[in-house]
Amino acid sequence: MKLYLLLLLNFILILTSCKGQTSYNTISKEQVGDTLTELSNSLILIYQSADGKYWLGSDKDGLYCVDGKTIIHYSKKDGLADQRIRSIQEDRHGNLFIATLDGINKFDRHTFTILEPVKATSGSSNWKLQDSDLWFSMAGKSGDKGPYRYDGQNLYQLEFPKYYMEEEYFAKNPGRAWSPYEVYYNYKDKQGTMWFGTSNLGVCRYDGKSFSWLYEDHLTYVPNGGSFGIRSIFEDKTGKYWICNTRYRFNIQKDSIKENGKILINYQKEKGIEGLNPGDGTDYVYFMSATEDDNGNLWLATYGQGLWCYNGTKVKHYELNNGKEKVNLFSIYKDKKGTVWAGSHNAGAWKFNGTSFEKFVPGSR
Repeated sequence: MKLYLLLLLNFILILTSCKGQTSYNTISKEQVGDTLTELSNSLILIYQSADGKYWLGSDKDGLYCVDGKTIIHYSKKDGLADQRIRSIQEDRHGNLFIATLDGINKFDRHTFTILEPVKATSGSSNWKLQDSDLWFSMAGKSGDKGPYRYDGQNLYQLEFPKYYMEEEYFAKNPGRAWSPYEVYYNYKDKQGTMWFGTSNLGVCRYDGKSFSWLYEDHLTYVPNGGSFGIRSIFEDKTGKYWICNTRYRFNIQKDSIKENGKILINYQKEKGIEGLNPGDGTDYVYFMSATEDDNGNLWLATYGQGLWCYNGTKVKHYELNNGKEKVNLFSIYKDKKGTVWAGSHNAGAWKFNGTSFEKFVPGSR
């Protein structure tokens, strides 16, 4: 009987995929995950689900769920597409969605399902903007030419319309295997507009009807010539935008500039954060991630220069202390209680106690 039900379920899924809907690869077990006593030191992402549980994503060790003192670990053997996690989201039904470097999982708290994307062309009608949509990128997945959109039924692998800088990029970088359109970061602003940070072509804004672009060399390339890409976009309490570094903030207009067939974001640059002294001879920092706390303070996480808090006038620096080891941060996050967290590549997760950051230990207050 059990075998018959499994065969019937597989047949239904095959029929569903044949009708153009997302197909699924599912690993079914009576129980997924292993109970552990310790967390990985690689915890680059923190997410709190609606039920209050914390989900921690690693850059190498998969996914962790922390509920009080209990730690449950999930890996590829449980159905994760890959153990390098890149984003964690939740839909309105309580399902978790975990983007990895090798696929996107849906997790209903019992079973991990790998969503198989429907590939769409640049002119496809699958480019839409709906409140319930989830957006993903799989940064590092070679060849991607746009983001992924999940509408509750299908996962669409989208492509940006051709941008005029594409030809210039390939002329300067002949033989490059990766796509300059590869999405490093997705961001939905307060108006519901989607912003995408690309690897080499700057920022793309999508309002549900049209695409417009913003490119400045200093946002993509660091002073020594290395490529940083657009890894963070954030709208602050005043409606101004911060992109990648603190030299400027951007006053973005709703309308676009149209010239010679190009559609560009209409913006003015303003002074960014003054008074920074990161210790490398500059007066600005490149940040990996940004958030705003309940008091309206802007928090920025840098890879190797600690955390910075800006209240609109003054800035304060927080250096995380992990012995002699330098803490390399990846993300910053505000939970449902207003607590600010930081995720790192090499030193676990950290919580702000109102005065300083302390390393997170499950079960501690």
